Amino acid sequence: MRCPFCAANKDKVIDSRATDEGRVIRRRRECTKCAKRFTTYEHVEANVRLQVVKKDGSRVPYDRNKIVQGLEKACYKRPIRAEALEELVNHVEEDLFHRFDREIDSDEIGRSIAIRLKNLDQVAYVRFASVYKQFRDLDDFLDEVREVLDTAPNEGPEQGQLF
Repeated sequence: MRCPFCAANKDKVIDSRATDEGRVIRRRRECTKCAKRFTTYEHVEANVRLQVVKKDGSRVPYDRNKIVQGLEKACYKRPIRAEALEELVNHVEEDLFHRFDREIDSDEIGRSIAIRLKNLDQVAYVRFASVYKQFRDLDDFLDEVREVLDTAPNEGPEQGQLF
């Protein structure tokens, strides 16, 4: 595994444990060159040929990394643990692969992400929604913020809870 800090290709595994009900292996690693620690996750690579139907009607293969990249942009500089995002992506995938066999609309993926992200972090949710719902102007943005505020728990949001 290449070190994200110094790019060396030599590390040792410090800790391994199953997460997400045994579907994912979380490994803590230490680079033998720079001694910094980082976390990796192993998933079973499903040989699933799920096709995503885009808004323009084109079809592309499902790509988990696109979900991760979109969430990273929405959560930029937000106090969200990497493990929480990983868990969110795992739940989204589990939901999608359970409900769809061959094709899925990109809107359905966005909806599944948005539902979970709204519970995790409201600011990240609004950022994500601005792209997913294709806000045309500031009024669309304000309408979404009002909806989030109207549905927020009265006792104060308990951020970081997915479900």
